[in-house]
Amino acid sequence: MSLPGHLTGVSTMRASQDVYVADLAHQVNNSVTLQCNCDDYSCEGTNRCEALRKCFSSITEVDGIIMKRMGCVNTEEQFNMFCKMHPYPDISVLCCNRSFCNNDLQPTFLPTTTPRITEELGQKVPYNVTYTVLGVVGPLIACLIALTIAAYCFKRRHQQRMDELSHQEAQYRQAHDIRAVPAGDSTLKDLFDHSNTSGSGSGLPYLVQRTVARQINLLQQVGKGRYGEVWMGTWQGDTVAVKIFSSIDEKSWFRETEIYNTVMLRHENILAFFASDMTSRQSCTQLWLIMEYHERGSLYDYLNRHVLDARQMCRLALTACSGLVHLHTEITCNNSKPAIAHRDIKTKNILVKRNLTCCIADLGLAVLHTQREDNIDMGTNTRVGTKRYMAPELLEETMDVRCFESFKRVDVYAFGLVMWEIARRCEVGGMVADYKPPFFEYVPSDPSFDDMRKVACIEKLRPNIPNRWTNNTVLTSMAKLMKECWCPTASARHTSLRVKKTLMKISETCPKLTDPYHWEKIIA
Repeated sequence: MSLPGHLTGVSTMRASQDVYVADLAHQVNNSVTLQCNCDDYSCEGTNRCEALRKCFSSITEVDGIIMKRMGCVNTEEQFNMFCKMHPYPDISVLCCNRSFCNNDLQPTFLPTTTPRITEELGQKVPYNVTYTVLGVVGPLIACLIALTIAAYCFKRRHQQRMDELSHQEAQYRQAHDIRAVPAGDSTLKDLFDHSNTSGSGSGLPYLVQRTVARQINLLQQVGKGRYGEVWMGTWQGDTVAVKIFSSIDEKSWFRETEIYNTVMLRHENILAFFASDMTSRQSCTQLWLIMEYHERGSLYDYLNRHVLDARQMCRLALTACSGLVHLHTEITCNNSKPAIAHRDIKTKNILVKRNLTCCIADLGLAVLHTQREDNIDMGTNTRVGTKRYMAPELLEETMDVRCFESFKRVDVYAFGLVMWEIARRCEVGGMVADYKPPFFEYVPSDPSFDDMRKVACIEKLRPNIPNRWTNNTVLTSMAKLMKECWCPTASARHTSLRVKKTLMKISETCPKLTDPYHWEKIIA
């Protein structure tokens, strides 16, 4: 589960930033690590982790329940948010710098009331005007003098530290390609961009997520589905999307949080994830995912409202496929990314950005795989994908779930249907068809397994390719590609990378616009 928290206190990051960067550079260069006790979901199934900076232990009270967490501090944001946080009535964090020292830490909450100091009964306090004036004025004068001296010293020391930091940062960035960014006045995008330079998950640092989520202001509901609701909200001037799960769908929320925190997941065609949190509103527990907001909505909504030309069609299809390729690709390095199969590709789970590119969302059903362990991580979520987009091998229950390639082929089949939906809204010779979902002419609006099995498996039907597409070379190529994606034989389907390369070639055949800034003109 996730820890709530506050953003107050992060302004102290600026004053100590240079000391931490120098210390971190020294530790990285000398490979000094600590062994820490760990019981967080980021521990990858073990009860210990390795820390570059410190170990931490924290306690948090949520709805009267006190939860304790232990783990490692590695990045700049984690160091400042964990080890420099002041205790609050509902959250407290302590750090230490010895191996397994966090097992002995006992963080305590800040008292909600201040004890009163009372005089003993019957005791008389002598009254003297001189003593009273000295007692009041004297400390004030002393404080004023001390503050003046402290301000002068701080200003001088601060300038020295900034000069040192500039020199140290240049050397450290040159050696390690890591950039230190002050976070006190940063926007959500600043924190998000910097957190990803360390190679961590796609979201903000763990405890920063708690502080961000607690300061979200919900504005209006923009979507609703079987999982819950999507709201538009703001955080310190940044517009964000908040996906709210009900408490009964906790497994979906936890799985999606787990997937979004996957190392090196961040990609321009994957929906940007900022934070997750659990909160209570109107006596109901809500599970939140805070993500990047895109005002154009889902690809499903966009296709219902807009007619496309050939270049827009190719742009939407190509960028959506780029996100799918990134999911399917395993990256092997120090911070390796597992291969991920989405399992619920459809136009409602693809969002359209302002620049008319797509990003893939809703990873609650995703499965992970690494060649090193050759193990498919399917999580504990019992939800199934959308029946209309299910491949024949899923409907017939003949898919080999022990082979990860089977899951990727299911994604490619569904993406072929998505390409058909996009191409259907492309205008050819002044003619364009209304938006319709795949198989609309064969099954009802909410088809059952039996409906889809009969159509896709027994009758082997696929969405109809209009005759007018044959008069356009781009649409003809698109039709050929989508047929290869929804081939009944799973092993004969293209890989997502092959689909992307083919879409790139198709895009090159699209008519060129005379305006060199055509995309800026289109999205204005």
